[in-house]
Amino acid sequence: MNRLNYHHLRYFREVAHEGHLGRTAGRLNVSQSALSMQIKSLEEQLGHALFERVGRGLVLTEVGHITLDHADRIFGAGDELLATLNQSATAYPPLRIGALSTLSRNFQMAFLRPVMASGDVDIVLKSGNTTTLLDALRTLSLDVVLTTEPPQREQGAEFASHRIAEQPVGIHGLPELLRHSTLAELLAAEPLVLPTGSAIRAGFEGLVARLGITPRIAALVDDMAMVRLLARDGAGLAIAPPIVLADEIRSGLLQTAPFELGIVEPFYAVSVPRKYPHPVLTDLLKAGALSD
Repeated sequence: MNRLNYHHLRYFREVAHEGHLGRTAGRLNVSQSALSMQIKSLEEQLGHALFERVGRGLVLTEVGHITLDHADRIFGAGDELLATLNQSATAYPPLRIGALSTLSRNFQMAFLRPVMASGDVDIVLKSGNTTTLLDALRTLSLDVVLTTEPPQREQGAEFASHRIAEQPVGIHGLPELLRHSTLAELLAAEPLVLPTGSAIRAGFEGLVARLGITPRIAALVDDMAMVRLLARDGAGLAIAPPIVLADEIRSGLLQTAPFELGIVEPFYAVSVPRKYPHPVLTDLLKAGALSD
């Protein structure tokens, strides 16, 4: 197949979205016959019909739908390029955010809420493990990565870590599981749901060592959403920041034990220095960064 003619592809895209050859020709100020020839040339190059006539309108074939999907992404990427390089443009490119798969969904929503409220920019959210997300950040496929730990030195010195929030870790669960007079008694008697995140896990292990108890771990979970579900179902008491279970605590379904654990989970936004940083992200990091 010869190299794709993007001029033909753009005309096809305009007709596909309009659904009518004549109206598209009038809007683009070209003759209907010239526009029809552009579409025919593209169909010949692809070897497939892109439209079917239904009454006076045009309906995409299956190949037409596939072609339109690619065309939208191709020309959308061009629009993003112009918006990125022209910082004065009114249209922003999508903000591409990576989030550690174990990260609290409630925290992610809290971070994204100012952007979502403005309605000025689309959000692309990708979850994964630390290595995958940092690799995508390094190649500029992502604008920022949300995590609970800053990158280690061996993962690359080019990363910038912004500590944007922190929350004390507590014990949360059904009210009937919290009826104990001391922290040691509570942790020794009730089953616990513990996240595998290193900050919480290390802090918890230090706590039970100081208390001299052997806790009963009902589940070790690498997903905060599952921690929330297990606590709701009474499988055990969740050792987590309150934001993970904010809705359940607010409604009274779950309660927080009146004991301080001395464990804090930090939240970081990790970025890389860029000549053309996303303008929305710059403001977001300035607003969210914690002072030392």
